[in-house]
Amino acid sequence: MVFWVFGYGSLVWNPGFEVDERVIGFIKDYRRVFDLACIDHRGTPEHPARTCTLEEEEGTICWGAAYCIRGGPEKEKAAMEYLERRECEYDQKTLVDFYKEGESEKPLVIGVIVFTSTQDKISNKYYLGPAPLQDMARQIATAYGPCGNNRDYLFKLEKALFDIGHEDDYIIELANEVREVLGSIGGLPLKASYSPIKKYRALPEAIAAADS
Repeated sequence: MVFWVFGYGSLVWNPGFEVDERVIGFIKDYRRVFDLACIDHRGTPEHPARTCTLEEEEGTICWGAAYCIRGGPEKEKAAMEYLERRECEYDQKTLVDFYKEGESEKPLVIGVIVFTSTQDKISNKYYLGPAPLQDMARQIATAYGPCGNNRDYLFKLEKALFDIGHEDDYIIELANEVREVLGSIGGLPLKASYSPIKKYRALPEAIAAADS
């Protein structure tokens, strides 16, 4: 037995469990959004953090890292139990096709697990929904919890995507807005600790969708 899980948030830089293989690549027709509450890691029930989830959008791609777990039922069970505790705000496990860089037509793995969330505030208590960029930035700049502050989560995601060579324009914009907020209230940091270079490798179908 073997299973794969796709990381698009903190799993990109910190899987936190024993893996047998890590592959950089992407999934199709999903994009990152910071629409999910976190009340026990980087936020509290009184002041929830905003964390990353996925939103379906035809023609888009989401880069990240896929992890393979092999070694028998016990190892797989331990990895899944860990992930379910860690990703407790996500109420769905979705199966997607995962594509390796340079191979956009044929998926490397079919049926990769990805943790997603129901976009409904009634059925999913953790779903915050979209908000104006500045409002989200202020919330992220000031939220903190037992595992640290919310802004570090965003900045680490920004750097992790830079490190794999596939920045996310939305993440860069949000991170820069958080820096503006921190500057206005006397927080840190005002600048990224590295120099993001936007390198977008859009698929032909994504380009076609954007032009339509």
